Amino acid sequence: MRKTFTGEFKAKVVLEILKEEKSISQLAAEYEVHPNQLSSWKKEAIEGLPQILADGRRKDDEKEDLKKQVQDLYTQLGEVTAQFNWLKKKSGIDPAKK
Repeated sequence: MRKTFTGEFKAKVVLEILKEEKSISQLAAEYEVHPNQLSSWKKEAIEGLPQILADGRRKDDEKEDLKKQVQDLYTQLGEVTAQFNWLKKKSGIDPAKK
C-alpha cells in the first residue's frame, strides 16, 4: 500500500531540503520517504514558485477590477433610479398612491 502525504507535510520537508542543513538522504531517513520522492517534491516546488507568486498578484488585480466593476454598477443603478423617479414624477404615475 502506498503512503499518501499531505501538502503541509510535503511543504515542511521541502523547506528542510532547501535549508540544506541536512542531506536528502538524512531527511529521507528522518521522514521515512524515499530520496527520489524528496528530490521530486523539491523539483515540483521550485518549478511551481513562479506560478504561485504570479497568481497572488493576479488575484489582487482581479479583486481590484471587481471592486471597480461593483462601484460602476452602483453608480449606474443610482443614475437609473434617479431617472426612474424623475419620470414617475413628471408622468404623474405613482404606484404607491393606488
